[in-house]
Amino acid sequence: MLGTAPFTLGRSLDGRAIEAIRIGSKAAPRLVILIGRQHPPEVTGAIAMQAFVETLVGTAVRDGLGDVQFLIVPMLNPDGTARGHWRANRGAIDLNRDWGDFSQPETRAVKAWLDALPADVKPVLMVDFHSTGRNLFYVQGDEASPAQHRFLAAWLGGREQAFAGYPFTIEPRNANPGSGTAKNWFHARYAIPAYTYEVADTADRTATRAAASGLAEGLLGALATLEL
Repeated sequence: MLGTAPFTLGRSLDGRAIEAIRIGSKAAPRLVILIGRQHPPEVTGAIAMQAFVETLVGTAVRDGLGDVQFLIVPMLNPDGTARGHWRANRGAIDLNRDWGDFSQPETRAVKAWLDALPADVKPVLMVDFHSTGRNLFYVQGDEASPAQHRFLAAWLGGREQAFAGYPFTIEPRNANPGSGTAKNWFHARYAIPAYTYEVADTADRTATRAAASGLAEGLLGALATLEL
C-alpha cells in the first residue's frame, strides 16, 4: 500500500513541526532515508530533492516499490529556514554536525523514529540533499564495503555526464572527518551507503530537476545490489 500523508516526527525548539512522508509498505524490509534542508539557504538541494521525491512517488503509484519503503524528511531545520539562518537551527547548532550528539530536537526526532522501527525493517541507504559550489556526491571511500562499492557503481558510476546541463563528480571521501554529519553517522550506525547529494548554487534549475528525476528512476534497480 502506498502512503504519502505527511506526519510529524517531532517539534523544533520554536515548536514547528518536523514533518516527514513515508512511502511504500510499512512492512517492506528495506528502508531508504532521504533528508533535506539541514542548512536553510541551500535551495538548489531542495529543488533536487523535490524532483527526486516526486519521481519516487510516481514510480510507487505506477509500479509499486517492492520490498523498499522511504522515510522522507524534506525540511529538518524549519526554525533556521523561517528565521533566515545560514546553517544553524534555533539552538545555534549546525544540525549536520549534531548526528551522534543528538543535542537538538530535530536530529533526536529522526533517531527516535528509527530506533522505534520493527526489527525486520532495516535501513539500507541514506541520502542527504545539500547545496554547494558544484554538483557532486560525497560517498564512502576506503571505508566502503564491497557491497557498497557495487551499489555506487550500479547507481552513480558512469553517469557523471549523463544528464544534459548537469554534470557531476563523485568524491569517495570523508569531507568532514570526526564531525557529526548525517553521512558519517548513518554509515557508522547501520553500515550502509550514506551519501551527501550536493547541488551547485548556480546549477540550472531545469537541469537539476531532470537529473534528480533520472537518478531517482535508477535508484530501485541499484538497491537490488544491497543485501539485508
